[in-house]
Formats: sequence, C-alpha cells, structure tokens
Amino acid sequence: MAVLGFFSAVRAAPWLWRRAAAGLPGHCPGKGYTVGPAQVRTVQSPPTFGFLLDIDGVLVRGHRVIPAAVEAFRRLVNAQGQLRVPVVFVTNAGNILQRGKAQELSALLGFKVEPDQVILSHSPMKLFSQYHGKRMLVSGQGPLVENTRALGFENVVTVDELRMAFPVLDMVDLQRRPKTTPLPRSDFPAIEGVLLLGEPVRWETSLQLIMDVLLSNGNPGTGLATAPYPHLPVLASNMDLLWMAEARMPRFGHGTFLLCLETIYRKVTGNELRYEGLMGKPSILTYQYAEDLIRQQAERRGWAAPIQKLYAVGDNPMSDVYGANLFHQYLQMVKHDGAEELGADGLWKQRPSATQSCSSILVCTGVYSPKTPGSTEPAQGEEPPFHGHRDFSFSPKLMEASHIVNDVDEAVQLVFHKEGWAS
Repeated sequence: MAVLGFFSAVRAAPWLWRRAAAGLPGHCPGKGYTVGPAQVRTVQSPPTFGFLLDIDGVLVRGHRVIPAAVEAFRRLVNAQGQLRVPVVFVTNAGNILQRGKAQELSALLGFKVEPDQVILSHSPMKLFSQYHGKRMLVSGQGPLVENTRALGFENVVTVDELRMAFPVLDMVDLQRRPKTTPLPRSDFPAIEGVLLLGEPVRWETSLQLIMDVLLSNGNPGTGLATAPYPHLPVLASNMDLLWMAEARMPRFGHGTFLLCLETIYRKVTGNELRYEGLMGKPSILTYQYAEDLIRQQAERRGWAAPIQKLYAVGDNPMSDVYGANLFHQYLQMVKHDGAEELGADGLWKQRPSATQSCSSILVCTGVYSPKTPGSTEPAQGEEPPFHGHRDFSFSPKLMEASHIVNDVDEAVQLVFHKEGWAS
C-alpha cells in the first residue's frame, strides 16, 4: 500500500464522534471564553511557535473573507507589515497556482502573502522526483499543465488532450460523440502514471479515461484482455470528502471523486485501487512539508530560537483536526522513541527537527458548524458516517481537537495567551 506517513494504510472502521478535549462543549463557545493564567512578556522575544492556517472555512468562504480573519492578521502583523510569528497557509485546494492563491489571500487579508507561504494539496508532489520524468496523465481543472510543471513533472497529458486523441473513449455526452468512427492511432506514446490534482469539471469523462489508462496499462487506444495488477502508479492530492463555500451546505470535494474512482475500479477489476502517494491534509507528508517551510521562514527572519510548537487552525475535523493530531502523535513518537521519518520514496530517513508538538484548534466558521443546516454534528446516540479516506486508519482520539473556538481571531488570541504574548 502507498506511503501515508508512519501510520500504515488500512481499511477505516466506523467511528464515534468525539468532543474536544478538556471538557469543551459540543458547540462553539461564546465570545469571551476564559483560559488559564499566563504571564505576558513585557519584552517580546523571538517566537518559538508558528501557525498552520487552513484557508476555506477559516479565512474565507468562497470568495468572501471571514471578518475574524482580518482581525486575526491585525494581531499577527506588526507595524512594519511583517509577521510577528511564522505562518504557513495549508489548504487542500489544488486547482489554482501557488502564486495566484498568495495574491488572492493578500487582497483579502490586507497583508502581503508570499507564494512560498502557501501549501496547496499537491505541493508535496515535488518530493516524488522518481516520477517527474515519466509521461503522466493529469486530472483536475484550472492551470493543470503549469501546476504540474511547477511540481517538477516534465511530460504530462491532460484528460482533454487524451480525449481529443481518442474521441471514441468519451461516450456519455451525446453532443460530444464523434459522428464518424476515427481511425485507430498507433503514434500516441504510452502513459506511465496518473496524477490526480483536484476535482475535475466533467467527472464522467475523467473517471472513464482514467479507468481506460489503468486497465490498458497506459495504452487506452488498444486495451488488454486482462487488466494489469498492480496497475500504473497513481499520485493523488486532496482527500476532503466535503468542503465549505458560500452555500449553507458543504460541497463535494476531491475526496468524493476519489471515492467514485476507487469504487469503480474495485467493481470492475475486483482489486483495490492503490496509491503511490496521498497528499493534502491529513497526510503526515503534508505536515512535514509545512514544518519545513515554517523553519525556513523563521531562518529568513533571523529568529534564532527554534520553532518548537505548531498550532494548526482548521474547520474540518476529518482533515484539519485528524491531521494535526496525527502529526503530533508522530512527533511524540520521534521524540520518545527516536524514530526516523518515512520519506516520499518509501525509505526511512533521519531528519533532525526541533518541533515538539502540533496542537489542533477547531473553528466554527466552516465545515464544523453545528448551529447551521448541513452540519456534520450527529444526533445524540447516533453513529455518524466516516468521512475520512479509505486508506487511513481511524482512532477516535485523533478527532479530539485541543481547543474549539468561534473563529480564527479567537484562535490567535488563545495561542498568544498560552505563549505569553500580548495580542
């Protein structure tokens, strides 16, 4: 099974919804929540902590900024317009350029966000260099080719390009069916792998052509009598089943598309679809990548003190809370047992890290919002469905946020208080 961090990929079992730790209620606390006493430093020393901030549902809803996000950055940015602590934006979005997302955030937050502060769901694909030279089919939308080239992939084919090369493969839409039968092609180079960057527009076309590539071992114009297994390598990013935009109800995410593909593949072949890599929250690989960017950011600012604590703020219990807690559990294992890190190529590698903890903070402005219709909050006594990806084991403990607050501004205030900083 593919690399998913130090927790092995196993079939997820049904789970019980768990409340946050420390006796927090099952709804967002009111304004003016109380925290324990902390001594605020009169002279601010270099930070030893940093923030991993989710975007959708935490800072924005669709194209609208959440007012609390503007207030949060008034606390995070000093009079010179610089961040007081290292901040990385970790999103499971992927159908946009890194610099485009940075520009969008800058305009919404009134603060200059650099591209290297933004981690898209597929950003860790840069680490999978063994596939960068292979001919890869890429699925998603937006600037696909530019994104894949920025990740290091040199030879990609889009689903639309494949459809144009083999028009008889796309048969669902009657308007797009060829009026005559084209001659079979023998000059189309074989595809050597599949990249799933984000949800496509025409799901039926992408599902069909990806299946064609996997079942034909990269030669969709020919086909094979028996489907090869193991199949061609597949790299995927963004496992979110749902996400929150302007609508009152959560929207389908790329995790829903992956679920469709996995189900079709298993139904057709009798085998499980396998991934060489799964990226985006809650994958440990994404948090390792974010941790490294936090460290680099601190070094560029000349902050000598190592960053020891990370605070991950998100709105999705399955991706944000689960991922942060999974990474925290991993850090504790490294700290106490001297474990090594699992690299993108599947080899155990030693990498020194000063990070000691990763705390999860759940906000109530996005997916987790029990006071609004479409909430993921179950009725008392009911067992809700498991929204996590098939390949991640589940522990109810990982769903317990360290803190639940109303919004990202309260999250920043909470962290500053815990760290003895004036807000």
